[in-house]
Amino acid sequence: MDVCQHTILIHPADDVLIAKRDLTAGTVVRASGEEIVLRQNVPAGHKVARRNVAVGAPVRRYGEVIGFASAGITAGELVHVHNLDSENVGSQYHPSSDVPVVDFYPPDQMRHFEGYKRPDGRVGTRNYVAIVSTVNCSASVTQFVRERFRDVQRDFPGIDGVIALTHKSGCGQVLGGEDHRLLERVLAGYARHPNVAAFVVIGLGCEVNQAPALVERHKLSLMNDPRERPPIITIQESGGVRKAVEAAVSAVAGLLPRANEARRTKQPVSELVLATNCGGSDGNSGITANPALGWAVDELVRYGGTGILAETTEMYGAEHVLIRRAKSKAVADKLAARIGWWKRHLAKHGAAMSDNPAPGNKAGGLTTLFEKSLGGMAKGGSTPLMDVFEYAEPVTTRGFVFMDTPGHDPVSITGLVAGGANVICFTTGRGSVLGCKPAPSIKLATNSPLFKRMEDDMDIDCGVVLDGVPIEEVGRRVFEEVLSVASGKKSKSELSGVGEEEFAPWMMGPVL
Repeated sequence: MDVCQHTILIHPADDVLIAKRDLTAGTVVRASGEEIVLRQNVPAGHKVARRNVAVGAPVRRYGEVIGFASAGITAGELVHVHNLDSENVGSQYHPSSDVPVVDFYPPDQMRHFEGYKRPDGRVGTRNYVAIVSTVNCSASVTQFVRERFRDVQRDFPGIDGVIALTHKSGCGQVLGGEDHRLLERVLAGYARHPNVAAFVVIGLGCEVNQAPALVERHKLSLMNDPRERPPIITIQESGGVRKAVEAAVSAVAGLLPRANEARRTKQPVSELVLATNCGGSDGNSGITANPALGWAVDELVRYGGTGILAETTEMYGAEHVLIRRAKSKAVADKLAARIGWWKRHLAKHGAAMSDNPAPGNKAGGLTTLFEKSLGGMAKGGSTPLMDVFEYAEPVTTRGFVFMDTPGHDPVSITGLVAGGANVICFTTGRGSVLGCKPAPSIKLATNSPLFKRMEDDMDIDCGVVLDGVPIEEVGRRVFEEVLSVASGKKSKSELSGVGEEEFAPWMMGPVL
């Protein structure tokens, strides 16, 4: 990467430079010994042509094609939606053709953090008690119960909080259908999450997503003891809202002393499962925060830990890069199958992958989905792709893996946490403030002006890369912050109280 005063050249084959800050027409920019005069104003994070590009010719960024010139482009000209489109960008798959070799750290160099070792062997980074609502009809009761424990740390300082997991589904589904199974998988994943010490289930009583069936089908137990059934409260059997609230309050109160007994102990970094996500991306995302996070993911993998890349719709067009890194053809085929599913799913609804990026992405300098995908994929680092998981499926493979999720931030992160992620790193260039209890969310700002403007919400300023700070140095800051937060340091989203309303299971099917 060639970082100059005004611009950045990411790859020697690129046809565009990226503006580090707002630049005015007439400014002379330099890259790799070339001098280019800007023909018009170029906002920060946007692209400027490095050379002339003929109509229909490919335009490259990250060394990969991100689109084709829809009009003739002259060196020094702004490259964006007016002269670049993504039609006919195709990728060739070469499964497992470029599988990297990982230089693992020896056991005597293992790093550690302070976490909660659970009876099933997994390690938590937080210690919550959860109230799980099976259906939207029990959401209000669930929230009423949670409100009774807002000051839980006064009497139980070892508990991070009592959280209400409410949603907009649970009925009007096909019994046993795809939507129903997916919702069960999400709720079960949260109930048995290593950051959840204990939980109570609340239902209405007549819904499709029956509480007893959820518990039985997913073998949910209290404190991971198969002999101990979790408390189940149904509003109809309890005699209405008020009685159900009192019954659930009593059940939660009975669990608090036991949950409060959990203590942090020294645990190996290999027990961390790091979810990566991005939201409100801009033109700097693929230059600063995403590759810095990718460096941290690589470091975690070298210690035997797990890093998860997701957001299938925001990886499309760049999946060939991951497929080349797949450890086996079987893994590559799993990823290709998910891409195929998405194409069919969107076509049924009159949509397409190319409907991305969002207006905010474009305002930040991202023109095409392929450009966004290549930059977003940098969060996954450079180690082999070890496995591919469906939405909210328990992540059981160590190393770098992929989970099939939508790009919508709350839905994507909900699936990742349900899969077992015990800490989150979230990159943003426009200012996303997402949290997702019970997992702490660390915000990585892609540019320094954003970090300064939203310092109460951003944890790390990755924009310093634009000033010449090496990716490795910023990546090391991210990795160390992950260890600190995993050990109990509050992230900015936790300090702001963000993270419960963002629980959003994916609803993909028909409502009956």
